[in-house]
Amino acid sequence: MRRDLESSDQGAPPPLRFGVVILAAGASARMGEPKQLIEVGGRPLLLRAVEAALGSAGWPVVVVLGAYAERIRPILARVPVLVVDNPAWPEGMASSIREGIAALQQFSRALDAAVIALCDQPAFSAEVIAQLVAAQRASGCGIVAARYRGRNGAPALFLREHFPTLAHLTGEEGARALLNGDPSSIAPVDLPALALDLDTPGDLVRQDPA
Repeated sequence: MRRDLESSDQGAPPPLRFGVVILAAGASARMGEPKQLIEVGGRPLLLRAVEAALGSAGWPVVVVLGAYAERIRPILARVPVLVVDNPAWPEGMASSIREGIAALQQFSRALDAAVIALCDQPAFSAEVIAQLVAAQRASGCGIVAARYRGRNGAPALFLREHFPTLAHLTGEEGARALLNGDPSSIAPVDLPALALDLDTPGDLVRQDPA
């Protein structure tokens, strides 16, 4: 579904009001330790993602924790984020998306959209979020997704019309099917640097902390 965002007689549309959900509930089984706490460029990976979100126009920023929540929570103590515990984290990413969307809707019913991001992409930044927002305003699409490795993925922006679908996702793949559905309703943004996510010790060797 597309939303007409053409300027009216009264000028450009108002800024998009969106929140950011950072998914950080996984057990990092392939890494062998909580990747949320692994330092890249001198900063824990999750904190880098949080700082990127806080540097954007998005508000609020929601961080969804699950496995290792008690170990991870202290690094978030001094940053202005909403921390949500996901007791169903073993179910997969969809459960964390549900928790994140619920937290955004509890915080504000006036949000136009949500950006859903992962905690393990070193190239994630405030500029990436700005590119997603700009693509939404230019295209009018209800979904805008980063594109890398030949398909759409996270981070991705969803207009609120998709919140009910996100709130009922199930399974391990999260929103992957939604992001790669009807191409006429999805605006892809080529962001090849986001192809690097840190899942294994080998990924750490290949990543560039700059």
